[in-house]
Amino acid sequence: MEKRKANIIIGKSGGNAGGKNPVTYKVSLPTKWVKEMELGTEQSKEIEMHFDGTKIIITKKQTPVQFAMTAIGFGSDVKKLSYYDDDKLCTVIYADFTSQMLEIENHTDNIVKTAFGRNEIPDWNEFIDFLKERCVPESRDGIKDYLDEIGVVDYDPLEIVRVTKGRMAEDAQWLEVEDLCQ
Repeated sequence: MEKRKANIIIGKSGGNAGGKNPVTYKVSLPTKWVKEMELGTEQSKEIEMHFDGTKIIITKKQTPVQFAMTAIGFGSDVKKLSYYDDDKLCTVIYADFTSQMLEIENHTDNIVKTAFGRNEIPDWNEFIDFLKERCVPESRDGIKDYLDEIGVVDYDPLEIVRVTKGRMAEDAQWLEVEDLCQ
């Protein structure tokens, strides 16, 4: 891994930027790195930025399938969750359980039927909350008996969804879990 030092370029914001003394922050990227990543062309201008609280990671924009294949290539535990409404595929979720990152692919414009509504870039906590919403509540009376009955040892939303397909009495939506790599 190559490492370089850089300075942040701080400039005044123009236009309708709100706040007191609004500013923008920019960093110049080394040409060599941009070329190696095949960025900066008309066909490949889009990037993704990831922030974990301590570091910013810049990656080339990938399709959800490319994201999954890259993660598998690094030895990650990747699962594909297909979210249906009756027999119509609504959202595919590629979840990297090793890095706790995910990519989604909506197959409907009806936001009520998608896994994350309008949110097209859900984070890991939103994914876990989504799984929990497709399960009986952990605080449910008799939860241990329920888990024993379905063959799940501990309250693990992914394992519960794997067994129950995330089916709920209130709707026709359900999930299929596929292990791509573990």
